[in-house]
Amino acid sequence: MNWASLQGLLSGVNKYSTALGRIWLSVVFLFRVLVYVVAAEEVWDDEQKDFVCNTRQPGCPNVCYDEFFPVSHVRLWALQLILVTCPSLLVVMHVAYRQERERKHRLKHGPGAPSLYDNPSKKRGGLWWTYLLSLIFKAAVDSGFLYIFHRLYQDYDMPRVVACSEAPCPHTVDCYISRPTEKKVFTYFMVATAVICILLNLSEVTYLVGKRCLETFGPRRRRPHHRDHLPDTCPPYALSQGEPPQDGNSVLMKAGSASMDAGGFP
Repeated sequence: MNWASLQGLLSGVNKYSTALGRIWLSVVFLFRVLVYVVAAEEVWDDEQKDFVCNTRQPGCPNVCYDEFFPVSHVRLWALQLILVTCPSLLVVMHVAYRQERERKHRLKHGPGAPSLYDNPSKKRGGLWWTYLLSLIFKAAVDSGFLYIFHRLYQDYDMPRVVACSEAPCPHTVDCYISRPTEKKVFTYFMVATAVICILLNLSEVTYLVGKRCLETFGPRRRRPHHRDHLPDTCPPYALSQGEPPQDGNSVLMKAGSASMDAGGFP
């Protein structure tokens, strides 16, 4: 599989992601994809070839290997990485759909027509839901694969020796796994990075939902009203022709003093 092409496709996700989303993408490529391509495939390259059992019965090593390793680690990780990264492409496709719709709208109604979207890449409306559902799907996929690994390989363990009594083995035989400690370390590392990605996804979901709730139900800021004109109650004689324009409060004070001088009472 060409992981470089996948990285090129997902590089555009950074433009439409939050800060947590950018951290998630960095963790995926630096600590999952890169480790998988550079090291994990090499570690499991000899998994079946060096799986040795202390018997010469034909077919026994193959049956025992299938019993303890029904699915290869590297193939499960490859499938997991594909399913985890694909939802991010949906966000890019949704933004591209918005941009294409905006372009057709401009061609049909002219460049002076009002825009369909204030910002096609801004997470509002359907794009917000697409982004939110992609986060939930990614967290669910990682959680599901962690459960699968736990069920197939108890506690993500890699024993040095396994006992096998499956047919056509003549009796219970011992089979030896090549480089079990190294494989265990890589397994724990991949599990830990998957847990970190799940926490990042859930944190981003909480951030998006919380931000939307604050925008919807939070207190709205009132815009200050500036009085740039004289109040309607100001009498026309309050301003003399020789005086410069004054603000409303000083005009009212002068008007009040004029009325005091005229009648003796406010």
